Amino acid sequence: METLDLLKRLIARPSVTPDDAGIFDLLAPRLERAGFTVEILRYPDASNLWATRGAGPWFTINGHVDVVPAGQGWTGDPFVPVERDGFLVGRGACDMKASVAAAVVALERTTAPAALLLTSDEEGPSHDGTARALDELLGRGVRFDGALVIEPTCEVELGDAYKPGRRGSLTGRIVVRGVQGHVAYPERADNAAHRLAPVLAELVATCWDEGDAFFPPSTMQVFELASGVGATNVVPGEARLGINFRHAPASSADSLRARVEAILVRHGVVFEAAWSASADPFLTAPGPLSERLIRAVAAVTGRTPASRTGGGTSDARAFAARGIEVVEFGPVPVAMHGADEAVQVADLEPLTQIYGKMLLRL
Repeated sequence: METLDLLKRLIARPSVTPDDAGIFDLLAPRLERAGFTVEILRYPDASNLWATRGAGPWFTINGHVDVVPAGQGWTGDPFVPVERDGFLVGRGACDMKASVAAAVVALERTTAPAALLLTSDEEGPSHDGTARALDELLGRGVRFDGALVIEPTCEVELGDAYKPGRRGSLTGRIVVRGVQGHVAYPERADNAAHRLAPVLAELVATCWDEGDAFFPPSTMQVFELASGVGATNVVPGEARLGINFRHAPASSADSLRARVEAILVRHGVVFEAAWSASADPFLTAPGPLSERLIRAVAAVTGRTPASRTGGGTSDARAFAARGIEVVEFGPVPVAMHGADEAVQVADLEPLTQIYGKMLLRL
């Protein structure tokens, strides 16, 4: 019940990114009573909690306390946690306040040397979140002995999956130019939407790579497609396309960008393209850290978690980019980022025990 009780208190604080809504003030005294030295790293747009116990280098648990806006469609107040049919419902229940509550309780139950790094800037732009905190800590000479990022990773039941890596993310915003005109006189215009159509067809049909032993094939999705001025008798002189790649290491951001632009050139369109690579793919190769996690999960659940690298991005990339071994493990997400987000109540104590065994095995 310890984890459930703490989780309810966390959900009740509306910590919409990048506001921690007083969660760090709630957690700091608990961690201090458990023997931690606690520091709040305050930056212009967000705060981070850094807690250490014992001597470094530290095995570090990392998570975030911020949540996305509640949005519409909830059956109740999203910031009033409710137990329903074996689940606890509330914004942040699975992403990721359940993991934060489990980690804090696990740390309270042990005396093992460890560190905890929590941010209030993961769901937003992440300018003042985990990456910035790590840079400050590394600049001070802090040494890390691996990290566990507590994002939700399981798929159907607790213990069925963990993540040793993540795909990269590349976003492209493409504007195809034509000549605006009257629909009754197409010979005097150049329809940008018509120019874009065969390009889009080829992009959608392209196999970008086959992935590898650890990563599924890279994928491209259209998130924006627009043209026209709002009148039915105007040929559009501009068409806009937004695409996002989630890519395996088999395709770099540079190679994907070049391939897309080569398709545009081949179709003879006049275009402008703006690109943003928000995350590179990374992988923690099988080794001591992932083996410890697998053993801890098996000891509590009897399951051997499968390695997965799908899904979105996470702050694990900040550790990987700085040469710190990292894996991810957390509960099964239910309606993550959606209405009536939830976590299974029966999973909270086993999740706490798994995090505790990770600490003890170190």
